[in-house]
Amino acid sequence: MKGKKITTTSGIEIKEVYCEPSAMNELPGEFPFTRGIQKDMYRGKPWTMRQYAGFSTAEESNKRYHYLLSQGTMGLSVAFDLPTQIGYDSDNEIAEGEVGKVGVAIDSLRDIELLFAGIQLKDISTSMTINATAPILLAMYITLAKKQGADLKQLPGTIQNDILKEYAARGTYIYPPAPSMRLITDVFEYCSKEVPKWNTISISGYHIREAGSTAVQELAFTLANGKAYLQAALSKGLDINIFAKRLSFFFNCHNNFFEEIAKFRAARRMWANIAKNLGATDPGAQKLRFHTQTGGSTLTAQQPMNNIVRVTTQALAAVLGGTQSLHTNGYDEALSLPTEAAAKIALRTQQIIAFESGATDTVDPLAGSYFIESLTNELEKAAYEYIDKIDAMGGAVKAIERDYIQQEIARSAYEYQQAVENGERLIVGVNKFDEAEPTAQNLFRVDDAIRTTQINKLNELKAERDNVEVKNSLINLEAAARGDSNLMPFILTAVENYATLGEIADTLRSVFGEY
Repeated sequence: MKGKKITTTSGIEIKEVYCEPSAMNELPGEFPFTRGIQKDMYRGKPWTMRQYAGFSTAEESNKRYHYLLSQGTMGLSVAFDLPTQIGYDSDNEIAEGEVGKVGVAIDSLRDIELLFAGIQLKDISTSMTINATAPILLAMYITLAKKQGADLKQLPGTIQNDILKEYAARGTYIYPPAPSMRLITDVFEYCSKEVPKWNTISISGYHIREAGSTAVQELAFTLANGKAYLQAALSKGLDINIFAKRLSFFFNCHNNFFEEIAKFRAARRMWANIAKNLGATDPGAQKLRFHTQTGGSTLTAQQPMNNIVRVTTQALAAVLGGTQSLHTNGYDEALSLPTEAAAKIALRTQQIIAFESGATDTVDPLAGSYFIESLTNELEKAAYEYIDKIDAMGGAVKAIERDYIQQEIARSAYEYQQAVENGERLIVGVNKFDEAEPTAQNLFRVDDAIRTTQINKLNELKAERDNVEVKNSLINLEAAARGDSNLMPFILTAVENYATLGEIADTLRSVFGEY
């Protein structure tokens, strides 16, 4: 009797056995980088173990950062609260109920100084998950680095700065697409000259996947967005062989072990060809460098300890797929922000894979597997079908404006949920092997009183700073926004004078409007 049809989460049929010989003749570190962007990959050094954290006030998050660093974290990744993400200070009425809840509250340079107290920015790579207000947070970080005496030419780190996926999947945008793209390319241009080691964008498939996309859609929509950023920078006259070296990507890693590995391999090959076709001749500008986070939407509130197993298999897939840095989720994150204990187990998961599993001993260890090579090819083919449709619409910006990408993600999310509810897709502890459980204890909670703390800090700041200098810097920023100057120097001046994030964002709102 013919066996049941089995597919990946993207609907690609999985055969019972794979017998085709591999056509792979390339080596790691060589175009198109399917097998990895470095010849020795983790034999040279392991990926960056970068734990994502941020909550409450800058002072509280600073304590968690020092704890993570003491436990062996190699890089920090900052989560910001919603008001910070959409350009509102903590004292704005819109911020009520959200201050410090899903990340740290940052209202001014003073908060950044507290956030990184006792941490030398020149010695640690920091990633900041920030988009609409990315130029402002980057300006704060650069200003603090200068105060610490760091050499900005050597300053490492990343800002997400990926506004297209906000329109498509996540929603924390402020301005319309055109001025948003201007801000992004202004950051490209400024950093290429002043902070050349900084990764100026982390083109994110993570949130596209969290919104319900398939692996193929995550791959296609992320690379289509990346292509749009390349084209926007080229139209501004920037050199692709310079700015493309500082582009990075941010992918999700879900439960379908082999599909995820193949997705990462296909992504490298596709991006190398996309960049080459747009004029990149330097291999460094053709390489897809990426950070991975294990799948937040795969975590279950039911039987939360099962999430340790999910995170482990996802992390291993990311490593076998060749990630450059990795964040592993805490097992309790379906219930609350991660507790310190859960964050430590998540970090130890990476350390065990790196130092005990043997997964790092050779480069691209699954290369030549009939299954992996076939799946890599099929994911690439299916993703290009989406990219061709997006190109026919005029590119990612036009596709987002037509609601095409959003509708495709919504359709996939609906189909997935239907499959879970009717039992076609099994989730252990949810629709299979479920059982009555006691209410979870010892969850992490953020005190609502921190908004009052932040408001008091803002009031003190405004009383102490030179408000004439603040006003003048905001007037100059507004004038620059009405023209065509690069806005980063003007934002930096405002930040240095302790203008608040909300004041700077409001100045830009007055020129660009809201979307």
